Amino acid sequence: MSRLLVGTDGPETSERLLGYLSDALGADDDVCIVTSAPGGDETTSDEMAAGEEALDILEEGLGEAVVERHQFVRGNEPIEDLLAAADDFDADEYAIGIRKRTPVGKMVFGSTAQNLLLEADRAVRCVPLIE
Repeated sequence: MSRLLVGTDGPETSERLLGYLSDALGADDDVCIVTSAPGGDETTSDEMAAGEEALDILEEGLGEAVVERHQFVRGNEPIEDLLAAADDFDADEYAIGIRKRTPVGKMVFGSTAQNLLLEADRAVRCVPLIE
Protein backbone atom coordinates (compact mmCIF):
# COMPACT_ATOMS: atom_id res chain seq x y z
CA MET A 1 0.00 0.00 0.00
CA SER A 2 1.20 3.45 -0.93
CA ARG A 3 0.04 6.89 0.24
CA LEU A 4 0.22 9.46 -2.54
CA LEU A 5 -0.24 13.21 -2.28
CA VAL A 6 -1.43 14.67 -5.60
CA GLY A 7 -1.01 18.40 -6.20
CA THR A 8 -3.09 20.11 -8.88
CA ASP A 9 -3.44 23.71 -10.01
CA GLY A 10 -6.54 23.43 -12.18
CA PRO A 11 -8.91 21.25 -14.19
CA GLU A 12 -6.51 20.73 -17.11
CA THR A 13 -3.76 19.56 -14.79
CA SER A 14 -6.19 17.23 -13.04
CA GLU A 15 -7.21 15.66 -16.36
CA ARG A 16 -3.57 14.95 -17.27
CA LEU A 17 -2.78 13.61 -13.80
CA LEU A 18 -5.86 11.41 -13.90
CA GLY A 19 -4.73 9.88 -17.19
CA TYR A 20 -1.46 8.86 -15.55
CA LEU A 21 -2.75 7.92 -12.11
CA SER A 22 -5.60 5.72 -13.25
CA ASP A 23 -2.99 3.31 -14.65
CA ALA A 24 -0.30 3.84 -12.01
CA LEU A 25 -2.25 3.37 -8.78
CA GLY A 26 -2.63 0.03 -7.08
CA ALA A 27 -5.92 -1.25 -5.70
CA ASP A 28 -4.91 -0.56 -2.09
CA ASP A 29 -3.24 2.84 -2.60
CA ASP A 30 -4.58 5.89 -0.74
CA VAL A 31 -4.62 9.35 -2.29
CA CYS A 32 -4.84 12.87 -0.89
CA ILE A 33 -5.54 15.54 -3.50
CA VAL A 34 -4.56 19.16 -2.88
CA THR A 35 -4.88 22.52 -4.56
CA SER A 36 -3.58 25.82 -3.17
CA ALA A 37 -4.82 29.37 -3.75
CA PRO A 38 -3.25 32.60 -2.49
CA GLY A 39 -6.18 33.58 -0.26
CA GLY A 40 -7.73 36.86 0.76
CA ASP A 41 -8.37 39.47 -1.90
CA GLU A 42 -5.90 37.72 -4.22
CA THR A 43 -8.23 34.77 -4.87
CA THR A 44 -11.28 35.26 -7.06
CA SER A 45 -14.47 33.23 -6.98
CA ASP A 46 -13.55 31.89 -10.44
CA GLU A 47 -10.23 30.61 -9.05
CA MET A 48 -12.05 28.96 -6.14
CA ALA A 49 -14.50 27.30 -8.55
CA ALA A 50 -11.62 26.09 -10.75
CA GLY A 51 -9.91 24.63 -7.68
CA GLU A 52 -13.05 22.75 -6.69
CA GLU A 53 -13.48 21.48 -10.26
CA ALA A 54 -9.86 20.29 -10.27
CA LEU A 55 -10.45 18.35 -7.06
CA ASP A 56 -13.75 16.94 -8.34
CA ILE A 57 -12.12 15.62 -11.53
CA LEU A 58 -9.53 13.67 -9.56
CA GLU A 59 -11.90 12.49 -6.85
CA GLU A 60 -14.46 11.20 -9.33
CA GLY A 61 -11.84 9.66 -11.61
CA LEU A 62 -9.89 7.92 -8.87
CA GLY A 63 -12.95 6.72 -6.98
CA GLU A 64 -12.30 4.92 -3.72
CA ALA A 65 -8.56 5.63 -3.82
CA VAL A 66 -9.20 9.23 -2.69
CA VAL A 67 -9.36 9.42 1.07
CA GLU A 68 -8.80 13.16 1.51
CA ARG A 69 -9.15 16.33 -0.54
CA HIS A 70 -8.16 19.88 0.37
CA GLN A 71 -8.44 23.27 -1.27
CA PHE A 72 -6.08 25.42 0.77
CA VAL A 73 -6.70 29.16 0.75
CA ARG A 74 -4.33 30.30 3.48
CA GLY A 75 -2.06 32.80 1.81
CA ASN A 76 0.77 30.27 1.51
CA GLU A 77 2.85 29.51 -1.51
CA PRO A 78 1.71 26.22 -3.08
CA ILE A 79 5.00 24.57 -2.11
CA GLU A 80 4.29 25.29 1.57
CA ASP A 81 0.82 23.75 1.34
CA LEU A 82 2.12 20.66 -0.51
CA LEU A 83 4.90 20.01 1.99
CA ALA A 84 2.61 20.47 4.99
CA ALA A 85 -0.15 18.31 3.47
CA ALA A 86 2.31 15.50 2.73
CA ASP A 87 3.42 15.52 6.36
CA ASP A 88 -0.16 15.61 7.66
CA PHE A 89 -1.25 12.79 5.31
CA ASP A 90 1.94 10.83 5.97
CA ALA A 91 2.42 10.51 2.21
CA ASP A 92 5.01 8.17 0.76
CA GLU A 93 5.36 10.27 -2.37
CA TYR A 94 4.00 13.16 -4.42
CA ALA A 95 2.46 13.28 -7.89
CA ILE A 96 2.49 16.61 -9.70
CA GLY A 97 2.22 17.93 -13.22
CA ILE A 98 5.17 19.71 -14.82
CA ARG A 99 5.37 22.27 -17.60
CA LYS A 100 8.34 23.31 -19.65
CA ARG A 101 9.27 26.91 -18.89
CA THR A 102 11.96 29.25 -20.03
CA PRO A 103 14.57 30.33 -17.47
CA VAL A 104 13.01 33.81 -17.41
CA GLY A 105 9.57 32.29 -16.85
CA LYS A 106 10.87 30.33 -13.89
CA MET A 107 12.46 33.42 -12.38
CA VAL A 108 9.42 35.65 -12.86
CA PHE A 109 6.67 33.16 -11.99
CA GLY A 110 8.57 30.66 -9.87
CA SER A 111 8.18 26.94 -10.25
CA THR A 112 6.30 24.92 -7.69
CA ALA A 113 7.52 21.71 -9.32
CA GLN A 114 11.15 22.78 -9.21
CA ASN A 115 10.85 23.89 -5.58
CA LEU A 116 9.17 20.63 -4.64
CA LEU A 117 11.91 18.59 -6.29
CA LEU A 118 14.51 20.53 -4.31
CA GLU A 119 12.71 20.52 -0.95
CA ALA A 120 10.82 17.20 -0.85
CA ASP A 121 11.97 14.53 1.54
CA ARG A 122 10.11 11.81 -0.37
CA ALA A 123 9.77 10.65 -3.99
CA VAL A 124 8.08 12.90 -6.56
CA ARG A 125 6.25 11.51 -9.61
CA CYS A 126 6.30 14.14 -12.37
CA VAL A 127 3.66 13.97 -15.09
CA PRO A 128 4.28 16.04 -18.25
CA LEU A 129 1.37 18.42 -18.89
CA ILE A 130 2.03 18.76 -22.62
CA GLU A 131 1.66 16.12 -25.30
